[in-house]
Amino acid sequence: MKRSIFAAVVASTLLSVSAYAETLSISCGAVGQELELCQQGVAAWEQETGHTVKIITTPNSTTERLALYQQLLAAGADDIDVFQIDVIWPGILGNHFIDLKPYSNGEESSHFLSIVSNNTVKDRLVAMPWFTDAGVLYYRSDLLEKYGEKAPETWEALTATAEKIMKAEREAGNDKMWGFVWQGRAYEGLTCDALEWVASYNGGTIVDGDGKITINNDNAKQALTTAAGWVDTISPPGVLNYGEEEARGVFQTGNAVFMRNWPYAWSLGNSEDSPIKGKIGVVALPKGGEDGSHSGTLGGWQLAVSKYSKNPELAASLVMYLTSLEEQKRRAIVGSYNPTIESLYSDEEVLTAVPFFGSLYDTFANGTPRPSTATGAKYNQVSNAFWNATHSVLSGSQNADVALAKLQKDLKRISRGGRW
Repeated sequence: MKRSIFAAVVASTLLSVSAYAETLSISCGAVGQELELCQQGVAAWEQETGHTVKIITTPNSTTERLALYQQLLAAGADDIDVFQIDVIWPGILGNHFIDLKPYSNGEESSHFLSIVSNNTVKDRLVAMPWFTDAGVLYYRSDLLEKYGEKAPETWEALTATAEKIMKAEREAGNDKMWGFVWQGRAYEGLTCDALEWVASYNGGTIVDGDGKITINNDNAKQALTTAAGWVDTISPPGVLNYGEEEARGVFQTGNAVFMRNWPYAWSLGNSEDSPIKGKIGVVALPKGGEDGSHSGTLGGWQLAVSKYSKNPELAASLVMYLTSLEEQKRRAIVGSYNPTIESLYSDEEVLTAVPFFGSLYDTFANGTPRPSTATGAKYNQVSNAFWNATHSVLSGSQNADVALAKLQKDLKRISRGGRW
């Protein structure tokens, strides 16, 4: 008798829970370990709350992902409750997201102030920082040691070292060896790479903080001309179609000396099945000559709640869980995703897993921003014009003088004479 009463109570409790359990949806990227880590974090929240979450996979290309988001949000669709958004999108998409301040309990104060400011639109916190990024240079530590070379301080040194080691390795039998791989496809990733080249030669950031178009200058021309010289010399011709994963594929199979990529590639390159495990070094990207500066484009992703969600409070709970210190620490250790919480950069467990988080702290804390704030909703047009101009120089269809003069005219038209 007692047993049947107990069973009835349990059944009643389960029925009650199921009646109140809700299902949310979240968009997650799938570059590197992104999707796997998102699934794990979501599963932990589900277990803690009793609710369920449907994970929506989205295109790896940021350009394609933005187009998808704009289509869904413009229609007021409730297909996705929580959006994973790029650091450059709050100004473009912010009107479609709720203010997270009522749900954050002030937790945003523990994150990098610059990212919180970036995610604040008209005093509304439209997204919580999830992980940050800056471009870094990966190198084969074993090959540099073998040939008596050091990690390069300048692009000129990188070019010379890449040529030397590539030639020697090919002569030794590896005819697939290349000197340097990076992101050369005409998409947002090329804007990130090219901005690093331009800024490293002290050529500015396309559009300055006041909205002035600055890209058509001699230093920027030198930067793009230098990069064009890599194609089919130290970089494969196919680099003009590479995204992050294509570059990582070449480097991780042991067929490149240097690679420009984001920090996520560290844990994958050192995985048990990686041919180059334990043979990787990471440093700041090179300067543009002795008078240049190290520059890593600021990247990173945020989590935002759609104002069309049927469960905004619950969605905000999921966002706060996934962006918490504990979850960011787990992602840093397991997947080398950069935390946005400053205290984790002095956490011993994090630094043991990813040593360069400590040595490159300044790179991550002071990344070179894309001009998304100055150009607002028109940033995507600006970036599109920039990456296409850059691609034309890299492919040899235009020289830098012609390409940047045309780009300046295009940006002036997009901005309506500088009035963004």
